[in-house]
Amino acid sequence: MNQSAASIHLPTDPNSNSKSHADSLNKKIMIIGSTCVDIIINIDHLPKTEEDIHPSSQSLALGGCAYNVASMVKRFGVPVTLISPVGTGFYGEFVAKELEKNGFPVAVHVPGQENGCCYCLVEAGGERTFMSYHGAEYTFRKEWMTPFDKYSYDMVYVCGLEIEEPTGLNLIEYLESHPERELFYAPGPRGIRIGKEKMERIYALHPILHINELESKELSGCTLAEDAAEKLCSLTGNTVIVTLGKNGTYCRERSGIAYTVPGIPTAVVDTIGAGDSHIGAVMASLSLGNSLRKSIHIANTAASAVVGVKGASLTEKEFREMSRCWGSRNKSSWCWA
Repeated sequence: MNQSAASIHLPTDPNSNSKSHADSLNKKIMIIGSTCVDIIINIDHLPKTEEDIHPSSQSLALGGCAYNVASMVKRFGVPVTLISPVGTGFYGEFVAKELEKNGFPVAVHVPGQENGCCYCLVEAGGERTFMSYHGAEYTFRKEWMTPFDKYSYDMVYVCGLEIEEPTGLNLIEYLESHPERELFYAPGPRGIRIGKEKMERIYALHPILHINELESKELSGCTLAEDAAEKLCSLTGNTVIVTLGKNGTYCRERSGIAYTVPGIPTAVVDTIGAGDSHIGAVMASLSLGNSLRKSIHIANTAASAVVGVKGASLTEKEFREMSRCWGSRNKSSWCWA
């Protein structure tokens, strides 16, 4: 397999999805990571060994942490570039077609390596369990990303799933070469499996950490989310955002200020993409000039809307409905141009 033969496609302009001159003044965002096929299987409960169960339904959808984040950012009309390798095979063809359909040109095409998929087992209560088969979408080479340096970016997102892979060192080296970009890092559920050297190098970049309550406790060794956020903030020297499910979001800013932003009640369909949509909304809202506290409030609303629908992303119609509901409750705008 010769991954160096990967074809790179640059956007004509990182502001290509902006709606006006005012939009072009917003902070530009780069999202690096995976796009895969989510195979969503709805079941009553997770099966035990040798148990025979019958799923109530199954479907295919575009997913992957990076795509989910980029999709939410794009809904806000914020300039975003998605750098997500796409492989071959049925899943690769599905991903390429759906990316183009949703306004994301395939940035990196990797010939000779199949794209992977994610089996999403959704229980009756909406909780999900993932089984991921990794393919080309989790492989990264520094030279694939350097062509994008012809454009300037203010924020960059990466996920721990990509950092954990052997080629995660390539990602870290690339991030280290751009200390001027504000890094948003989501370690994810496998964050504790990332090697010490990699983790220390990521923390040395002073990322804004975005984690859920369980992840905060595992990464810090603390029993309370508040203590975990304080410890992780001391390690990164930057803000830590901890999502608490229906209880909202706890944030400890690098200044030392800490607060909880209440959650938005909703009927849960499934929780696929909740965290991805949350960090995407935070980044988009900050890009639009909102405060961090307001951005988290908006992100809580976005995540609530996502768990209220099937799959990891909102349609344009669903997003607009969410924004109208949020605006009517808060008597204020999203600060769109």
